[in-house]
Formats: sequence, structure tokens, C-alpha cells
Amino acid sequence: MNTAILGIVALVVLALVGWAIAEAKYKTISYERNAEEEAAEAHAAQLLHENGYTELGIKDVIKTISTKGFSAV
Repeated sequence: MNTAILGIVALVVLALVGWAIAEAKYKTISYERNAEEEAAEAHAAQLLHENGYTELGIKDVIKTISTKGFSAV
């Protein structure tokens, strides 16, 4: 009985330590965009502007994907 309780306590402690490490990494590391990423995003926006953007409805999606399954024969 004591072994099971001790195991559960050890698992909770390990989970809390892992969570604390993840939170500490999240707080200390910040993400900054570089010029290459901004250029790629501007290029994608330009393509959307040139070609137009249309959102597909569910019927359009069903027409363009394989919904019949796979026939191995």
C-alpha cells in the first residue's frame, strides 16, 4: 500500500518539476521574427492579393478529396 502511494507521489513530483522547467524555459526564451520570415510572409500576402482568396465550403472540400476510400484491387 505504501509503495503505491509513494509511486503516485513521486509521479506527481516529477510532473511538477517538468512543468516548472517548461514554464521557466517559456519565460526566459523569447521569439523574434527575422527578415527572412517577414519577407516570406509578405510574399504570401502578395500572392493571395494577386490570385484572390476563396474559402472552400464543405461540399467543395468533399469534391477535392478522396472520400470514397482506397480500393486495393
